[in-house]
Amino acid sequence: MTPFVVKKRFIPRGKIKVPGDKAIAHRALLISAVAGGVTVIKNFPLHDDSKATLNALVALGVKISPMSNQISVCGRGIHGLIKPRKPIFVNNSGTTLRLLLGLLAGQDFKTKLTAGKYLNLRPMSRVNIPLRLMGARIIAQNKGLQEYPPIIISGNKLKGISYSLPVASAQVKSAILLAGLSAKGKTRVIEKVATRDHTERMLKAYGADITIRKNSIILNPGKNLVSPGEIYIPGDISSAAFFITLAAIAPGAKITICGVSLNPGRIGIIHVLKRMRAKIKLEYTKKSKTKSKEPFGNIIVNYSKLKGTVVNSLEIPSLIDELPVLMVAASFAQGKTIFKAVGELRVKEADRINSNVMNLSRMGADIRVVKTGNREDIVINGVCALYGAELKSFGDHRTAMSMVVAAMVAQGQSRIDDISCINKSFPGFLATLNSLMKR
Repeated sequence: MTPFVVKKRFIPRGKIKVPGDKAIAHRALLISAVAGGVTVIKNFPLHDDSKATLNALVALGVKISPMSNQISVCGRGIHGLIKPRKPIFVNNSGTTLRLLLGLLAGQDFKTKLTAGKYLNLRPMSRVNIPLRLMGARIIAQNKGLQEYPPIIISGNKLKGISYSLPVASAQVKSAILLAGLSAKGKTRVIEKVATRDHTERMLKAYGADITIRKNSIILNPGKNLVSPGEIYIPGDISSAAFFITLAAIAPGAKITICGVSLNPGRIGIIHVLKRMRAKIKLEYTKKSKTKSKEPFGNIIVNYSKLKGTVVNSLEIPSLIDELPVLMVAASFAQGKTIFKAVGELRVKEADRINSNVMNLSRMGADIRVVKTGNREDIVINGVCALYGAELKSFGDHRTAMSMVVAAMVAQGQSRIDDISCINKSFPGFLATLNSLMKR
């Protein structure tokens, strides 16, 4: 347990950098591992989640060499992974588990994947079902109608499928596409709502035969992946989101976050905050360093008086990870903010609906959950101020960092019970925050 106390407010000003994008880092590792050649991944983030993927690949026979803030991955080809000597522990990284299942589905050996206590509570049927349709043999822990880790996957000869995602999930889409690399026949994934496209961009960079047609992603197997030599990972906008929000709600604040991913599928938080009248400027880097063709640049944010807005269900996939800190912003906005169809927050590292409603209510926010059939909306009426309180992280990194942001702008002292979970995605969060303090 690592408690954290916030005693007074400050005016955050300055320039910062955030760790390399977690979602891109996972995919760069996994695809480099099954490509031909050596890939140098630059600006690689070293946090608990990325280490989980790295360690899993090492256990599968992939040679990975760390070099300062970059790593070198010696690819083994799509069928070159080897049977691990013992079960692979993926910690609490859902991306590691789900994408690894896709990569292992077409191998010729059995692997047991075990998880940490929080990931053991997250549902896996959504990825197991389509992989079974492709021919993968998967045994998971059954609880009612849902499946959970640990999971045993036995590689098999796969067949391509056409699969319409019942839930908007980039992780499930990516798992199917990774399995499709070793399948016989075309694999097609249909999205009702577009999700982040890091896997598609990365596969193109490695020479895969992949096309996007309207709401469909089509992968034709049989083409060997070839390393582009190096991949640069821009800063993680999900990590930047906490500082974007802090600057937007802290009077007098001005923060520049340098070199951040501006992938169109990831900047939902920017669109929503601008609609709330936040003063945000994007400076795109003209010459991209990323051979995966990921757009990136600087984000400049000044304090402004926010207005309430409505975040509709189609926007949720592009900002699902940023919803906790957006709830903090909404608490300071004038008028009403509604987040529609946010039920997916129930199955993250923690129940993020429960954790944020409880914490923000303790701080004096006017926040409630409105249920309509199977749909859950969050309604927040802005208040003049939040007040210090005893807060809980629930072991969830995004809840913890969101509450730090809220506490930094609240009146009075706040205490968060445990922020050790922040290491999952942003070990340097507090150091970065401290660099903005102007006393």
